[in-house]
Amino acid sequence: MENIVTEEASSVVEPFIGMEFESEEAAKSFYDSYAKSTGFVMRVDAFRRSTRDGTVVWRKLVCNKEGFRRSRPRRSESRKPRAITREGCKALIVVKKDKSAKWIVTKFVKEHNHPLLSLLANARRSSHISQSPDKKDAKIRELSTELSRERGRCAALQQQLDMVLNVMEEHANHLSVNINNVIQSVREIESNTFTKSLS
Repeated sequence: MENIVTEEASSVVEPFIGMEFESEEAAKSFYDSYAKSTGFVMRVDAFRRSTRDGTVVWRKLVCNKEGFRRSRPRRSESRKPRAITREGCKALIVVKKDKSAKWIVTKFVKEHNHPLLSLLANARRSSHISQSPDKKDAKIRELSTELSRERGRCAALQQQLDMVLNVMEEHANHLSVNINNVIQSVREIESNTFTKSLS
């Protein structure tokens, strides 16, 4: 029972054969989290259905660089060829539903045949850290200038908004006075009519 992994499982745990999940979605969620923390993108691949009730009982989850793209004739010579996203990566897990309705990892391939995103991100982070102080100061000044410019724009917009609100308030007050005058006139007319009818 200690091998069962829920959807909230930690993404740092490495899959292993025999690992159990409460559902297919829990297995997908776990491998997706593992993929993100490791530095690749998961893709939901093949599946098999039960011959008895048609439900999915076997699922393969792979790296998005699994397999190779099918070569198709180009429609036009002027079109640029699409970037190669499939590199024949073998990394995957296979989960199978057992008789107790648990999903069990029956196959796990860890190795990728391409650089992982986390390694590339670390390299980029290192290059940012190694920037000279002069470059950092220049970037700070640039961002400060942009922030000051945006604050100025916000102040100008606020001033315009206040002017519009003042005009709207004056207009509302003017309408209120006119409505009160109309009501007063109607009352006077009604009063005069009532007085004439009595006489």
